[in-house]
Amino acid sequence: MNFLPLVVSLLITGPALAADWTLDRDASTVGIETTAFGRELIGAFSDFNAEIHFDPADLENARIEGLVDVTSGDTGNPQYNSEMMGNNGLDGDDHPVASFVSETITSSNACDDGDGECYEANGTLTLAGNGQPAVLVFRLSIDGDRAVADGLIIVIRDEFGIGSGDWGNSAATVEVLLHIEATR
Repeated sequence: MNFLPLVVSLLITGPALAADWTLDRDASTVGIETTAFGRELIGAFSDFNAEIHFDPADLENARIEGLVDVTSGDTGNPQYNSEMMGNNGLDGDDHPVASFVSETITSSNACDDGDGECYEANGTLTLAGNGQPAVLVFRLSIDGDRAVADGLIIVIRDEFGIGSGDWGNSAATVEVLLHIEATR
């Protein structure tokens, strides 16, 4: 599914400000890591976008909205893909877009060591039509008009009603790994 019209409508919010960032999709990635049926499972989503309003000097007005076309997910295993996209999974037919919308962004010390500053974005993550509170922890480096962020959201799938009885404890916790590059 191509949700470009939805993204375009979200991004048309008026004139760009100095703290508005444009996602560099070619340099950015949205991935997942979990353990399913005793094996490490790594996947990625190829169709995503974000609206980013961020100025480290004005966190009170910072906002991040990320959208992912869940039908673009690929684990490299057709059976896992089918389960992930099916009615018991992300339910891509009825809920093709997952979203994260921040409510607050604050400085943090929750990041692993690395370059840049650490932040936490508290907001709502919506998966399979079910919105739940979530925290995006990310490390951000800004060099002139280019920003690079690496972040993590931990998803407890039961909290979103994802997975059937057949799944048991498989993929009980999923790490959503973000590598975002943007320009202004």
